[in-house]
Amino acid sequence: MYGALKELLGIEHPILLAPMGNVSGGALAAAVSHAGGLGLIGAGYGDADWLDREFQKAGEARIGVGFITWALARNASLLDLALAYEPEAVMFSFGDCTPFLPAVRKAGAKIICQVQTLAQARGAAAAGADLIVAQGAEAGGHGGTRSTLTLVPAVVDAVAPTPVVAAGGIADGRGLAAVCMLGASGALIGTRFFASEEALGHANAKRCIVESQGDATVRTRVFDIVRGYPWPVHITGRVPLNRFSEQWHGREDALSADLAHQQIRYREAEAANDTDTTVVFAGEAVDLIDTIEPAAAIVARLASEAYRLMGIPSTSDAKIGSVR
Repeated sequence: MYGALKELLGIEHPILLAPMGNVSGGALAAAVSHAGGLGLIGAGYGDADWLDREFQKAGEARIGVGFITWALARNASLLDLALAYEPEAVMFSFGDCTPFLPAVRKAGAKIICQVQTLAQARGAAAAGADLIVAQGAEAGGHGGTRSTLTLVPAVVDAVAPTPVVAAGGIADGRGLAAVCMLGASGALIGTRFFASEEALGHANAKRCIVESQGDATVRTRVFDIVRGYPWPVHITGRVPLNRFSEQWHGREDALSADLAHQQIRYREAEAANDTDTTVVFAGEAVDLIDTIEPAAAIVARLASEAYRLMGIPSTSDAKIGSVR
């Protein structure tokens, strides 16, 4: 399966940048693509000016874009804006993407659907997704409850021959090799690229990732509550523990009761880039991240480590094109 992404997306390495909102901007997406992967801009909750600006920052790089599907449904014009830049692929996560698929197909972009359950995977395959992302609960940010180790092979079996990439807990070549051995065609990686030079976000947030430990992360709703984002209650976000989550996780009703006051304090903390209060979405793989470095170096290291572990020749033609 190692050649599937090269055939589908025309990329050298089986590495995709997760479209992290307010983190995966145009410069980071372009850097990952120039290094041989596929960069995806994260459209987040939908800011047309921001999205337009980040596409322009990507220049002529072959990149894609990722949407939170339920947020896109509130402002569907963002898809038209993105498609005008002729992205290589459009990724949908968290919601019914079927109303948007005809426009993506007409534009000639590939359709990527991220799923957290087998039922969602089967639905995405039936809808005609070109690529499915099986996201495990180890992932940073929003996700479900299944672990990567068990979800990935189950999705691979359920949707064959549609190719699958894995997400959640992958931050080095060992993780990339492992999910390929489970049948995935590659990996969608977020937290490792958050700790890159090109990623958007304050230096305090990147330092938080480098200094955090996987044992001290939690899946929680408290940051969605205080920020006022209407995520379904069964979808939580993984974060490193900080003062705010330690105070309110498990006390969501109390937070909601004091919401107006807490939102004022939270906005003040955002203005001060105070990561003891504000959210930093990051996954359990923070244990494996101890440097902030260029995205190209991350892609190169992950790819070379994975190829070595899988016994794949290092010449570019053999990396993912001729070994199956």
